[in-house]
Amino acid sequence: MKVTRVLQPALAPFSPLSTLSALSMLSAMPSLSPSSLSSLLPLCGRMLPTKLAGLSVALLKATALECAILAGHLLLYPSGITQERRSPAGRPLAADAPDPTRLPAPEQPPVVLLHGFIDNRSVFVLLRRSLAQHGRQRIESLNYSPLTCDIRAAADLLGRHIEEICERTGSERVDVVGHSLGGLIARYYVQRLGGDRRVRTLVTLGTPHAGTRVAPLANAHPIVRQMRPGSPVLEELSRPAPGCRTRFVGFWSDLDHLMDPLDTACIDHPDLAAQNVQVSGVGHLALPVHPAVAAGIRRALDAELPGTETADQAGGLTVA
Repeated sequence: MKVTRVLQPALAPFSPLSTLSALSMLSAMPSLSPSSLSSLLPLCGRMLPTKLAGLSVALLKATALECAILAGHLLLYPSGITQERRSPAGRPLAADAPDPTRLPAPEQPPVVLLHGFIDNRSVFVLLRRSLAQHGRQRIESLNYSPLTCDIRAAADLLGRHIEEICERTGSERVDVVGHSLGGLIARYYVQRLGGDRRVRTLVTLGTPHAGTRVAPLANAHPIVRQMRPGSPVLEELSRPAPGCRTRFVGFWSDLDHLMDPLDTACIDHPDLAAQNVQVSGVGHLALPVHPAVAAGIRRALDAELPGTETADQAGGLTVA
């Protein structure tokens, strides 16, 4: 089943995060309007058709945001190279500890965050904080090696990591959020390695479910070849998956330059309970960072909790 919703985040200023000085430029970044950009580019509105000019403005906004996020992420990258530390008792460290002033929340499964190609857990620093501030008390990240050459091997590693989390926390199931390649690894675990027994909801962000043709010179890397349309791994994922118990939510962006074609980030499989959410105006790197996308992710994860609305009852995953 393929259901598409639209998420159109406003490019408002980011909230100041004093502990994330590496991303402070995002906090100070002003919201750009078409009129302000047209003053910088006076010929844009005159020489281009209205729709094309509007697209150019959106593209400039998204590109500026991508550059700011990339600069901040490069500064944070060393902090995420090692696996995260856990206390001996298996409880979160102080940074993830629940706020004693927060009202009690329904019991929620742990959330596992899985990064993309040649990345690490630092890409989720803002999403992790957003989830924690809204009641998610058990959030864990998995780093897989940048030298990983096989999606199947990475999926097996994810499975062992999830089993360890379930044993340590006493939870029967977990939620998973995967960015880019991370979403493909998690999907392989769910569909091909029996992970639907453990994964309640899988949220993918800019994941090439049908393969991407971008950067053909990168084919020298085996895992890049596995992300090409028609690869054996993607062929495996297209096979029947009757009775899959995991709910899928795929976020895809209309300005994601790493997805070619753009809708390759949509989940389209007759046996999967899948909802696709179109995000307007942000690029690939912004998907795990932008607060409007984080709000959509929280709603996707909360949809099955007792006493909460489902996505359909709430009118879809949209942000004004």
